[in-house]
Amino acid sequence: MSKNTVIDAEGAILGRLSTNIAKRLLMGETIDVVNVEKMVISGKPESIILQYKERLDIRSKYNPLRGPFHYRRPDRFVRRSIRGMLPYKKPRGKAAFHRLKCFISIPKEFEKAKMIKVPEADSAKLTVKRISIGELCKQLGWNYNPDLDPRLKNK
Repeated sequence: MSKNTVIDAEGAILGRLSTNIAKRLLMGETIDVVNVEKMVISGKPESIILQYKERLDIRSKYNPLRGPFHYRRPDRFVRRSIRGMLPYKKPRGKAAFHRLKCFISIPKEFEKAKMIKVPEADSAKLTVKRISIGELCKQLGWNYNPDLDPRLKNK
């Protein structure tokens, strides 16, 4: 009974889209989010970067390999923010989280799929400064070179 949905996250506000996706996941939908690196966070870019860089210092003093883990890739970054809106420790939330997939750019399997945009998460109505998830992740240490990306070779 799960309905497959492909959501185009280009120009969407991270928090607003994440809450919408979390609600849909809990209702049983299977969701694939594309273009996650083009999502935005509203606010001053400098303060947002500083806030997330401070989070990188949080770790286990006893054994840092035990976590918490701070993702720098945009697809993992967005997936983690959606996880925070799910009861992921309970079976219902865990099952919902497994129905979520996030992708950088648009994979070949979704190029011809019908993609929806969530109108209440659109960043066009923002009047404040913003930073994209891709730019933020590059500041946090995401090593991405579009020349080496095999998905972009044919484009």
